[in-house]
Amino acid sequence: MDWDRILRYSQIYNLLKRPRHPEKGPIFLSQRRVYILPTSQGLIFAVSLLLMLIGSINYGLSLGYVLTFLLGGMGVVSILHTFRNLAHLTVRAGRVDPVFAGERALFGLQLENQRDVPRHSINLTCDGIAVACSVPAQRIETPNIPVLAKRRGWLQLPRVTMDTRYPLGLFRAWGYVQPEMRAIVYPKPDDSLLPLPQAVLDSGDAMMAGTGTDDFAGIRQYQPGDSTRHIAWKAVARGHAMLTKMFSGRASSELWFDWGELPPELDTEARLSRLARWVLLAHENSLSYGLRLPGLEVPMGEGDAQRENCLTRLALYESEHAALS
Repeated sequence: MDWDRILRYSQIYNLLKRPRHPEKGPIFLSQRRVYILPTSQGLIFAVSLLLMLIGSINYGLSLGYVLTFLLGGMGVVSILHTFRNLAHLTVRAGRVDPVFAGERALFGLQLENQRDVPRHSINLTCDGIAVACSVPAQRIETPNIPVLAKRRGWLQLPRVTMDTRYPLGLFRAWGYVQPEMRAIVYPKPDDSLLPLPQAVLDSGDAMMAGTGTDDFAGIRQYQPGDSTRHIAWKAVARGHAMLTKMFSGRASSELWFDWGELPPELDTEARLSRLARWVLLAHENSLSYGLRLPGLEVPMGEGDAQRENCLTRLALYESEHAALS
């Protein structure tokens, strides 16, 4: 008999699994928040003890009584140890780093054990994935809970089930926690290349090491988002594939990632993925760049702060665009 499966479809289980709001601050697992029931092995153990007791009574076996009551006492004591292994733990929200859509966010939960007794074999289950850990006495452990980020935006940590079967596996004690903890999920970048920078011709005598508009430097394959002024139309007229002309010289450049200059056939998510890709490429090449979205403009900048700012704007595009409109 699978007791866990019976419990899953019982009204008690549905009552305990009712949705709740995330909790702010530390979460203390008091006795009222920890539940305990026998496992399938525990039920088999209880039935075995009953059969041993009946056999000892039927045949008058003194040693049978001793063994039956000895095992029964161990089972009763294991109830206390299983319950105490989980009760009176304190759970706090830890650190979570930003991720891209399609990746798994690692939510760091801090488990604090204020007792002098270590806690063994504690499982934390969330999003179908279980993470096992132990918390030494008077210590804090920080297991990482992986959660799949299916879409961009804010990702709230779902309810986490904490359970233990220590020490004998005859009983299962469990509780539910859901700290107030969110991760920012960036749009999943596509595989496009950087667009050509926009030249600024009135920049004085500043030399530029990148691309400009003074001298012809070569051609490359056309990429969606390239300016139509730089397309080699003569080569296209001769039947060649679309190529983009590159220039270099004494003109400074501004690398703007503009929502309005993207191909019109791209939908919202495709545009955000394209812009996220450009931000990553510009950051990897230590370029200065800016971002233009409908109703929002991120000034030119570079470095980690610029990267995080632009990606965050892209991740929260719909909410910020609705607030500005």
